[in-house]
Amino acid sequence: MKGWIVLAVPVLLFARSPQLLECSKIFEERKQELELKLEQIDEQRQAYEALKDATEAMLKRKESKLRKMEEDINVTRAKLEAERERIEELIAKNEALLAAIKEAKADKVSMTYAKMKASAAAQILSNMKPDEAARILATLKPKSVGQILAKMDPQKASEITLLLQ
Repeated sequence: MKGWIVLAVPVLLFARSPQLLECSKIFEERKQELELKLEQIDEQRQAYEALKDATEAMLKRKESKLRKMEEDINVTRAKLEAERERIEELIAKNEALLAAIKEAKADKVSMTYAKMKASAAAQILSNMKPDEAARILATLKPKSVGQILAKMDPQKASEITLLLQ
């Protein structure tokens, strides 16, 4: 029996040998296909890694450039703010100077009319626009205003009086 078993195994292997060879051939072809696919996947993975690295490097450069631009903008903004404050200070000083000049001018005009005779002042103010005449009379003492208005045409004096109120 022992011999029978030993003989049966080689016969079975020999009988299946063409099928086994065909299966081995199919498996070998499939193995080659899979190895080719693995090579393609590996190449694609390497290309992906290279693209990823290049993209990350480009992103870092752009972020760095953006940070630099933001810093430049902030510096420019600070300079503009300082310049704006300086200009506002100049405007305030100029407005104060202008107000002082207007006041000095009004005082000078007021002093001029205060030194005039009432009839001469009335004649000059009668030829002015009512609002301008009222502005000048508003700077004078009430006694002088009364004397000047008394010497004016009643119609013109009433218009100016309304504006003085």
